[in-house]
Amino acid sequence: MKKHTQSLAAKRIWKYSPLYLMMLPGLAYLLINNYLPMFGLVIAFKDINFAKGIWGSDWVGFQNFQFLFQTSDAYIITRNTILYNTAFIVIGLVVAVAFAILLNEIKSKFASRLYQSLIILPFLISMVLVSYLVFSMLSMESGFMNKTVLPLLGIDPISWYNEPKYWPVILTLVHTWKGAGYACIIYLAAIIGIDTEYYEAATLDGASKWHQIRLITIPLITPVIIMLTLLQIGRIFYSDFGLFYQVPMNAGALFDTTNVIDTYVFRGLLQLGNIGMSSAAGFYQSLVGFVLVIVSNYVVRKINKENALF
Repeated sequence: MKKHTQSLAAKRIWKYSPLYLMMLPGLAYLLINNYLPMFGLVIAFKDINFAKGIWGSDWVGFQNFQFLFQTSDAYIITRNTILYNTAFIVIGLVVAVAFAILLNEIKSKFASRLYQSLIILPFLISMVLVSYLVFSMLSMESGFMNKTVLPLLGIDPISWYNEPKYWPVILTLVHTWKGAGYACIIYLAAIIGIDTEYYEAATLDGASKWHQIRLITIPLITPVIIMLTLLQIGRIFYSDFGLFYQVPMNAGALFDTTNVIDTYVFRGLLQLGNIGMSSAAGFYQSLVGFVLVIVSNYVVRKINKENALF
């Protein structure tokens, strides 16, 4: 019996060997890029001395974490990271779903493809280039806002890169403009996959376009919405480094509203050379992100079970 089972397993492996071979590059990438670096987590608990090396450096326990959380920086970067990403998730979801529904209503294939290309184009632009586009809009001396828009409204020129209060709105607009197109295409693909018979039956019953969207489109793409939202929640403690570092031009006056965990770690390494504290911040970021994935996944599973009962 045992030999028969082993023979079946060997046959199954041989049958699917091409798929296993195709899987190897992805597994190698996952191992090298995601798992091997986890040995570096020990840096967060050590006082790194390059002469002694990572493993030979003195063990300091939670001292790096204590130093991080004793300053106001921990509160600022945590607050900014969570609030920005929460706004990005909610606004990005609404905009992407709305654009996907509108694109689905376009009957001309040429116009539909043209609009899809225009919507996804910002996603393909480098954040460095985006930062200069924003600078051309907000520059104090020659920016479009100060030279054209504000004078028409009778408002004095604003030194945008010295005024932190404007940047939550600016960064949210830039992120939505750049990222909504990618999610929009995913939602559009989900909408196209819906059987047209649902809409035909709804039309015969006298349902308006709004009722079709609310009662057919959105419920049927909800699994895709949940999946993408879960992925974003899992990375709620991670931020787009280019957005928060390049777009504000690393302006020190804006740190209270633009400094997030990723930029804090980078500046800690670049300016202070404090590897231990930067590693502690990165470890804290990863740990909370992991917990959020588990909790959000549990909540969604519970909601799905409750809905299944009804």
